[in-house]
Amino acid sequence: MMKSTELGGTFTLSGTGITLNRMGYGAMQLAGPHVFGPPKDHDAAVAVLREAINRGVNHIDTSDFYGPHVTNRIIREALAPYPDDLTIVTKIGAVRGDDASWNPAMSTDELERAVDENLANLGRDTIDVVNLRIMFGEGPTEGSIEKPLNALTRMQRDGRVRHIGLSNVTPAQVAEGRTITDIVCVQNLYNLAHRHDDSMIDELAADGIAYVPFFPLGGFSPLQSNALSGVAKELGASPLQVALAWLLQRSPNILLIPGTSSVAHLKENLAAASLDLPENACAQLDAIRSK
Repeated sequence: MMKSTELGGTFTLSGTGITLNRMGYGAMQLAGPHVFGPPKDHDAAVAVLREAINRGVNHIDTSDFYGPHVTNRIIREALAPYPDDLTIVTKIGAVRGDDASWNPAMSTDELERAVDENLANLGRDTIDVVNLRIMFGEGPTEGSIEKPLNALTRMQRDGRVRHIGLSNVTPAQVAEGRTITDIVCVQNLYNLAHRHDDSMIDELAADGIAYVPFFPLGGFSPLQSNALSGVAKELGASPLQVALAWLLQRSPNILLIPGTSSVAHLKENLAAASLDLPENACAQLDAIRSK
């Protein structure tokens, strides 16, 4: 098993007893193409999950709308009975259409159903962390989150949900959410080129709240991708490893959940946590943002 220091060190979610290795695993790619339907290789999906746990991963990110229902059922098959130190984080707020579309599902009844389906498919009595994904627009879009968040806090009080996070949110929505309940994590789009949340990350870090970026390579132009590849070549690493290492060095409250359906790729992702970026490499990577 890899040591926590080899997985980027650890971070304890504020106000909880949950300490996570900073390099985790995202289950989205365990579903079929376009995150819809079953995987091409079911046994490989099971093997990836078991290898992640064997290597010390104790943070798995999932959702019952991956598939739908596919990834949670594979997680249960592969890992139940679950290790005592494993934290499973899911998200609610959307459903999948028959055409694989992603559709908002933020009414109280829809959120209740989503939590219950996550519980049933994971085979758990409570979910460690549930992220409320705000579906007001494709990206973060302003609007009050009070009503759906109140619905989630009621499920927290009845024991189905242990802790609450937010996803696809604006700084104003994070602030509003924190007046309603304790928020333990925020999951938004963030990477070397897409750094709109820089201020938010620093503010959350000061308060012990985790920030979990998705799409660590998303949105790159060819020029920016070439710059990243150049640094990777200098360091003898892959571009993805460099991008992940940069995120880990960006702030101590950043937790990573890179996904893959390949054991070999999983090992490559986890190895990124041991990649130390020198100052000149960080300077080159930081410059990607301004181009």
